[in-house]
Amino acid sequence: MLNWISGLFKALNANQNPAEMAHGLALGVMLGLMPKNNALWYLILVFFMFVRINKPTYLLTLLVVSYFAWMLDPVFGSLGYAILTFKPLENIFSMLIEIPFVGFTKFNNTIVMGSFAFSLIAYIPVFVFGIFFVKFWRAKVAPSIIKSPLYKAIANLPVIGKIFEAFEEKF
Repeated sequence: MLNWISGLFKALNANQNPAEMAHGLALGVMLGLMPKNNALWYLILVFFMFVRINKPTYLLTLLVVSYFAWMLDPVFGSLGYAILTFKPLENIFSMLIEIPFVGFTKFNNTIVMGSFAFSLIAYIPVFVFGIFFVKFWRAKVAPSIIKSPLYKAIANLPVIGKIFEAFEEKF
């Protein structure tokens, strides 16, 4: 986990494309919101591990968001129920559930469907926020942190020093 945090700070301060970090953030939110007991979650996890994204951002966001995602389960349940009982789509969902592998995705679970739909809708705003955050971090936050005396004092601690090495590489 310490390597993930260090990798995140290195990517924030390096000359890495902000879109890669934003995709990692958005995909981490997407998987963090979905329940982990279905094949759809594992398919998305494995598929996007081979796409060009920032993996520390992806995995750390996934961990943080999944810790708090249970609070949104009632919202996801209501949204999923509305989608699954939408009349024009009922026949399509009935046909899909008959396909053997599709049943393992548990898309017919209201929380799975609601969280998947919500995360698809939230993907673009989270992506745009990620790009703006990386640019803001590089322009304003990182230079002010490097110059602070508190940073210099904490950077001398052995455990924390590894994380702070990422700041010193850029500035």
